[in-house]
Amino acid sequence: MSRFSERNGLYPPDAEITARHEAPEALRATLIGLAYRSGLKPSDLRRLVCDALFLAPDANNWSETPNIDEEVRGYLRDCDWFHAYDIIEIIYRYLVTHPNIGAFLGDVSGLHGHALFEGELNRYFRFSGLGWQLSNGIIEYRGTEVFEDTLQDAAKQLNAVNRHTSAYELHEAIRDLSRRPEPDVTGAIQHAMAALECVARDVGESKDTLGTIVSRRRDLFPAPLDIVVEKAWGWSSNFGRHLQEGKSPSIEEAELLVGISGSLCRYFASKLK
Repeated sequence: MSRFSERNGLYPPDAEITARHEAPEALRATLIGLAYRSGLKPSDLRRLVCDALFLAPDANNWSETPNIDEEVRGYLRDCDWFHAYDIIEIIYRYLVTHPNIGAFLGDVSGLHGHALFEGELNRYFRFSGLGWQLSNGIIEYRGTEVFEDTLQDAAKQLNAVNRHTSAYELHEAIRDLSRRPEPDVTGAIQHAMAALECVARDVGESKDTLGTIVSRRRDLFPAPLDIVVEKAWGWSSNFGRHLQEGKSPSIEEAELLVGISGSLCRYFASKLK
């Protein structure tokens, strides 16, 4: 059974993204609660957490509650922030490979354990302003709602016109932004521009680089977007491929370029139709 808000289409706007490289105490507590709701017992969760953190379970703790539960909470409370996200992925994979685990009796959603875990965790991410999302068991970078919609639609349209290489490069750009504990911003820039260059070559019927295509085929881009693309290509050459000491791009700049690439890839995909 769905919630009152879901039945009535009442959804608050996503909270502004304020954190990525941290795992707040509230997330760690929510993670434990969702694991239990999804069907895990404290002893199940302890085994997964100990495996992830290379810890030995306390042999003196036998009872599920409060002993093992408190032990798990201590492990989650003290671990590095990025290990908390590792544990999220481990829990999801365990739930997928153990479909017979029943959801907590108090849960009336009717979802399988892994689906409940993913859906509720992503709802928490949006509610709390954490810049991550769980997608098919992988923690990925989450931008603003517009950013997410643009990239998802771009990948969908590229695949629809059989431009799978460009769609793959966009996906790799997101993976680079999602790397922990530090994002690979230069890799994200390189993959984003590779996606745009690949599809621009198809539309422009050229094997040239994106920079050359823009200079020769101004008709491919509605003015003044041709200048935007030309400048973006030059910027990515300086900060994505030819780095200078002390001038590394920021994650915000990488996200901006990935978003621009996604929008233009979607535009080209529509032309290829």
